[in-house]
Amino acid sequence: MAKIVLKYILISLDLLLFISIFFLVNYFENANLSLSDFLLVIAVTVFLIYSEQIYNITFDFWQEIKSIYKALFLSYLISLAYISVSDTDISINFINTYFLYLFIMIPIEKRYSKKILYFFDIFKTKVLLVGYKQQMDTLRHELEENWYLGMKYSEENYDHVIISSKYISTEEMDNIITRYLNENSKLFIVPYITQVNFANSTIIEYNNIRLNTVQIENKLLIKKNLLIKNSFDMIVSIMILPVFLLLHLIMIALIKYDSKGSVFFKQKRIGKDGIEFTCYKYRTMYENSDEILQSYLKKHPQEVEYYKQYHKYQNDPRITKIGKILRATSLDELPQLLNVLKKEMSLIGPRPYMIEELDSIGEYKELIFKIKPGITGLWQVSGRNELTFNERLELDSWYIKNWSLWADFVILIKTVKVVFLKIGAK
Repeated sequence: MAKIVLKYILISLDLLLFISIFFLVNYFENANLSLSDFLLVIAVTVFLIYSEQIYNITFDFWQEIKSIYKALFLSYLISLAYISVSDTDISINFINTYFLYLFIMIPIEKRYSKKILYFFDIFKTKVLLVGYKQQMDTLRHELEENWYLGMKYSEENYDHVIISSKYISTEEMDNIITRYLNENSKLFIVPYITQVNFANSTIIEYNNIRLNTVQIENKLLIKKNLLIKNSFDMIVSIMILPVFLLLHLIMIALIKYDSKGSVFFKQKRIGKDGIEFTCYKYRTMYENSDEILQSYLKKHPQEVEYYKQYHKYQNDPRITKIGKILRATSLDELPQLLNVLKKEMSLIGPRPYMIEELDSIGEYKELIFKIKPGITGLWQVSGRNELTFNERLELDSWYIKNWSLWADFVILIKTVKVVFLKIGAK
């Protein structure tokens, strides 16, 4: 009963938002429209969002917003077609403004409404976790931390069952599935393969033989997708260029005031196809940094072992006062926008690896060097300071295998969060 109530509360809140935005736009546009003039547009929008199953299936925030945006875009096109063939007072400008507000307000409304609703345990979905312990521990932690899912672990009176298929034989898996399907209609299986994002895959059914195949592909090796990604880089870079120029003037003053030396730090990095390029950063170290480091390492030999594992020092004595701030906010990497404009880097991609790291990259070389490195990436928004070098390589590999334009958009938004909240940066 609580799930049905939750469903209709969420639908009602969305409907209230759609109507409120109509009145808001109507007021500022001085359109003098009545709600009845706009009901068809609202009805189509609600229907398309409902058809994305967001009220019936619990999605992660980003997957849900992706589905909602897809429905909104389709509704926007239908609305434009409707006003072009019908005798209505609704203008194109009204439609443009209305849907712009929706695109901005829906993610905000969704996050806050669910945060309030899921504060009450009655609305949470009880989930039983079965299978490989390590993976189940990871999932249990995610259920506890990711409140947007509205789920909690439970071993009794559960609503859903999640099964990890890792290390489970085919016969045992069939028995587990049969058992829990008899008890519960909703069953979720974590695939044994974890290096593929199956959410972006296509499932093909062979009805006569009762078998399925899952289509997977390396999307960043498709020329059309590379063209889209490169176009995205150029458009966004040009859009933020004025902001960069303003920040650059501020950075020049701060760096020069803090310590002697050049504003930029230039270093050779490995780019696409293994070709070396000059990577730009703001200087964050003292000019005599090598001397400072050698003296420090003699007094703190434990830092040598830390560097072997993480390829960085815990307390680097070479960093200037303003340098610490730039690194904490990742603003030291801002000049790499010039590398993007020079087509040497991408906004989002694998780390720009150093020349001396080449041997450590090992078996990942062939895949990682197929595309341009990024100013930011999955490694940047996944707690980069806590990651080992090998974990960063795995993240870069996963990103390339599972690329999508939506994933780039999400990483870009998360990077802003990392910069402002100083998460995972040092």
